[in-house]
Amino acid sequence: MSEAHANIFKPMSEIEFKDTVSHQCGVTMNDSVEARAIAEVMGRRDNVTVTFMPAMIRIDGDGKMEFKMDEISEELGREMTPHLFEISTSTHYGRMVMVDDKTVMLFGDMNEMMSYIV
Repeated sequence: MSEAHANIFKPMSEIEFKDTVSHQCGVTMNDSVEARAIAEVMGRRDNVTVTFMPAMIRIDGDGKMEFKMDEISEELGREMTPHLFEISTSTHYGRMVMVDDKTVMLFGDMNEMMSYIV
């Protein structure tokens, strides 16, 4: 199991509020076998931060994240489908698109997401 890249949570005293648009996206999952497999795969990516908490796993990314079901299935040792993926995620932020039966994309930029649905 890989280590978390960083922790996205900070004390309130360290948070800066800026008048800018964020292009981040992410998912929060209850800790489970499926969630750990997803986190392991996504934790290998440069633009992704995985944060392990006692009962949850948070995966945050910059720009966009591509969840490839084949990669997750290999890590999990059994089939992962986009539908099972959505069940595994408690919540998400950003725009989620099921590109095909093997890929779920999550976008921080709505304009980039539009090219996948128009």
